[in-house]
Amino acid sequence: MRDKTKLCATTPLEVENLRISSPKQTAAGATAVLSSVKHLYNELSLRKCTKTLFSVNQMSGFDCPGCAWPDPDDHRSSIGEFCENGAKAIAEEATNKRVGPDFFARYSVEELSGWSDYRLGKSGRLTHPMILHPGKSHYEKISWDEAFQKIGAQLNNLDNPDEAVFYTSGRTSNEAAFLYQLFVRNYGTNNLPDCSNMCHESSGVALTETLGIGKGSVKLEDFYITDLIIIIGQNPGTNHPRMLSSLQIAKKNGAQIIAINPMPETGLIKFKNPQNLGGWLGSGTSLSDLFLPVRVGADVPLIKAILCLLLEEEETNPGSIFDHEFIENHTSGYTDFIESLKNENLYELAELSGVELELIEEAANKIKQAKRMIICWAMGLTQHKNGVQNIREVVNLLLLKGCMGKPGSGTCPTRGHSNVQGDRTMGIWEKPQDTFLDRIKENFGFEPPRHHGYDTIAAIKAMFEKKAKVFFAMGGNFLSATPDTNYTAKALQNCDLTVQVSTKLNRSHLITGKTGIILPCLGRTEIDLQSNKAQFVSVENSMGIVHTSRGQLKPASKHLLSEPVIIATLAEATLKDSQVPWKWLVEDYDRIRDIIEQTIPGFDNYNQRVRNEGGFYLPNGARDGHYHTQTGKANFTINPVPDLKIDADEFIMMTIRSHDQFNTTIYGLDDRYRGIYQARRVVLMNKKDIKKIKCEAGDEVDLIGYYEGEKRIAPKFKIVEYPIPEKCLATYFPEANVLVPINSYADRSYTPTSKYVVVKLEASKYPSKSRNHTSLMGKS
Repeated sequence: MRDKTKLCATTPLEVENLRISSPKQTAAGATAVLSSVKHLYNELSLRKCTKTLFSVNQMSGFDCPGCAWPDPDDHRSSIGEFCENGAKAIAEEATNKRVGPDFFARYSVEELSGWSDYRLGKSGRLTHPMILHPGKSHYEKISWDEAFQKIGAQLNNLDNPDEAVFYTSGRTSNEAAFLYQLFVRNYGTNNLPDCSNMCHESSGVALTETLGIGKGSVKLEDFYITDLIIIIGQNPGTNHPRMLSSLQIAKKNGAQIIAINPMPETGLIKFKNPQNLGGWLGSGTSLSDLFLPVRVGADVPLIKAILCLLLEEEETNPGSIFDHEFIENHTSGYTDFIESLKNENLYELAELSGVELELIEEAANKIKQAKRMIICWAMGLTQHKNGVQNIREVVNLLLLKGCMGKPGSGTCPTRGHSNVQGDRTMGIWEKPQDTFLDRIKENFGFEPPRHHGYDTIAAIKAMFEKKAKVFFAMGGNFLSATPDTNYTAKALQNCDLTVQVSTKLNRSHLITGKTGIILPCLGRTEIDLQSNKAQFVSVENSMGIVHTSRGQLKPASKHLLSEPVIIATLAEATLKDSQVPWKWLVEDYDRIRDIIEQTIPGFDNYNQRVRNEGGFYLPNGARDGHYHTQTGKANFTINPVPDLKIDADEFIMMTIRSHDQFNTTIYGLDDRYRGIYQARRVVLMNKKDIKKIKCEAGDEVDLIGYYEGEKRIAPKFKIVEYPIPEKCLATYFPEANVLVPINSYADRSYTPTSKYVVVKLEASKYPSKSRNHTSLMGKS
């Protein structure tokens, strides 16, 4: 029998043989190629490897299942249009390893929950629908028909549709996402939380309010003609490696780069492009011209300090810094914004930021000289209590310089998963607009619900409080991606049914409701045959380009279904009176695109235009200088300086990814760029802080959070000395997610504050048998 109390919701404690070396000073190059080859060789055959790599991100190939960085509009490299982490993602999906009924018969859920996330992920591709019956210790095989009937019956037995939650991962294609939200609304709820809630929701809220669209405004070509690129709260070398090629071209064309981050990151120091000879034999391209080591959470004070310096120069030499023509014709709120800025104290702001005033002045001077400027950011700005205000302050800087709505300038929120932006465009949102719902009603003959549904935080709370009883996940690893791991685990276990549509095994399959079901689906790399015809799907990248993705490989199992087919079949099993022709739609995905065209603006001639090489751009008002805000203009905003005070024995912890990781998928145990090997339970600390707490590098500590009177513990983390501001820490997620409180989230966007967690350190009460720590500092 299954004992819920013995299941591990977090990665179990294991002895790790930590090795440390000096952080690398150059990203990519031959080392990245060798790493890619190693991961691919371990997972698939040479023939399969070659076929896959020369298809990924090509015009007629499949879209990388990794990040959402765009491909060049006019060409693709014949050598290969992928990065190291893209190769790792492909190796994970195209692996020859399999997880089938025999595997689940061999291993109980309790035993599997004792495995690390890395080991779970490396088990292989799921091959059959599986069910975990109430109280049972092992998953068992179930037919597709029986699975759909069970899920449909459970949904129809709920007291009301709002007792079900339907989550979406950013991997889901446009076609699947549109069908999914259509099914969920036809069923009767707007409970459509998604991974955006946990990452760029703060960006969407801030950009919609200030610029009229919750997406970035730049195109890839803007990087090639800009004067200045500011990269803040982002680590492209690990999280968006193909961005480095764009930065290299920008540098070659004369752009300067300012990096703002609590820690220096290799990918913003120097880059060796493995697609050309210089990337193999040369010294590489230096990227950042200036690095500002901001304190965790102090981005608003830093940007305000820069703004104060710009204002000082503008008042001394009127018209020399600010674009007054742009401000007068295209913005609102300028006067109030300037008055608020005059009340700030430059020296206090600099001290709060943790950055030396000289460096801030150098950054301001570069901004003064720039006529065209792009600002890029990621989770380092969004996952704070003032995440929305962080983004609004970024917009203020761009508006003062008139760097919106013109070539070489604009906003660039860098998205993670490859179609997370497209899913929102397709209607995966718990707060749909009435105009969208009106079109749903007109086109599909049912009245969609009008009340808002649950976002991710609200969904977890509803399950914890037993207000939601069915959880359905279209992809992803919900348990490991969300905050407050133990709370979220209890929430999932409170459900009557949890369903996971997945390609590979993960921890969310082990922490289930009373009944758990796994539905295995096709991956992005695989051929999707419907009615004996190969189908393609479409995705939207970070810059609003919609393009095709065509799988090239034979499916991992004959028992797999595509996500659109899973949705359509479930809809037929659940909705007895629906007027939507579900099965007919998935016989040919062109039919799905036709109904998307009828419903969502910007998709005119969808089937024709998406077949053009490189796809097509969606409309973007901010890009074109049209701001669809309440004022009809781009809006300046006033953003207060956050209170960053902590007690003497407290630290600010942020969660980060390792270089062997994409979101919750762990490819390996090395963080090569940071010089950390064979360990994940590490805490990066400033050497002065290590001395103050009377510890040494390699000592084990427990991280303890006290939020609203509740104690949370992440045990057994080894100290790693690292160049990070004093009183700041960095740890990997999902290991440290247990410390992110469920009630700590960004104002208005409800994004978990995974980048700002107050913790204390204590000597570990879970000591290892030996330190197992080897320092290779000074070696590369």
